[in-house]
Amino acid sequence: MVATHITGATAPPRTAGPPAGNPRPATAGGTPGRRRLSPRTEGVLALSVTVSIWAAFALSARALGASTLLPADAALLRFGVPIVVLLPALWRRRHSIAAVRPGPALKIVCGAGVPFFLAAMHGGSLTSAAFVGSIVPGMVPLFVSALMVLRGHGAPRGTQAAGLALIAAGVAALVWRYVVPVDTDVLEGAGTLLVASGLWALYTVGLRDVALDPVGSIGLLCLPSFAIVGALVLTGVLPTGLAQAAGGDIALFLVVQGLGVGLCAGLLYAVAIRRLGAERSSVGGSLSPVAVVLLAVPLLGETPTVAVLIGVPLITAGVVLANRRPRPEVPAHA
Repeated sequence: MVATHITGATAPPRTAGPPAGNPRPATAGGTPGRRRLSPRTEGVLALSVTVSIWAAFALSARALGASTLLPADAALLRFGVPIVVLLPALWRRRHSIAAVRPGPALKIVCGAGVPFFLAAMHGGSLTSAAFVGSIVPGMVPLFVSALMVLRGHGAPRGTQAAGLALIAAGVAALVWRYVVPVDTDVLEGAGTLLVASGLWALYTVGLRDVALDPVGSIGLLCLPSFAIVGALVLTGVLPTGLAQAAGGDIALFLVVQGLGVGLCAGLLYAVAIRRLGAERSSVGGSLSPVAVVLLAVPLLGETPTVAVLIGVPLITAGVVLANRRPRPEVPAHA
């Protein structure tokens, strides 16, 4: 995310992969003598690319306001490109996608679909890339813990509780300087990003209730989301300027949102989970807020404030601690 990333992006099944210390066979594709990368190296590479994509999502959310694209245009690219690329694979999975129960499907479509996307884009336009990259993925563990408590699970304790407290303190550090004096735009943006993070937590919980592989999960999210955006555009509820948009802006969002967040992040994070394990992957993914802050300086000209320099490390440390325990098991981004 949203990334958490947090990834755009689809949470992978919790499938155990080979131990990091066990090398794969020395051959690949049936050709003797060709050595493959070790599972650990494959996982690190996949996770590194995923974190970069999650950071790009936060940067693109901030950059949308200065582009010739409107939010509806970015959403069409975000959800439409994966459908086009994966269409044959989605067609083979059509029965399993259609068999998903309405409840979990609604959580997934609302949690990572149009409501989440528009909230993240709007919040990013009013704040900064650091806010998007920190609040959206950072608050997910806290929201998921709250949802799990409401479902009858016990309250977080120990290391996990300490991590959630650090996350809350980090978010408070980000917004405190905009409370006195009141900056309504930034506070509105931060509140909208909190809504986006809560929606992503709903998506995370919904994924636990479906038995789809990463490709099927992408289809379950993108197919109805693209249909919803298309209907809102055709009826005039959401304005579009795609026909008049600059080619460079279209290409940028097509690569970052469509191919990157919509397609690659979910698939590569699945590889990272299988090669490194869920805990290592989620801890590594918690570095996405730091990557956003560093990349926003040369790409968007943002200068980290004192609040960012305090809040982002607190949120990152909190996400690391919150993911130390298996419940709730949460992707670090969007």
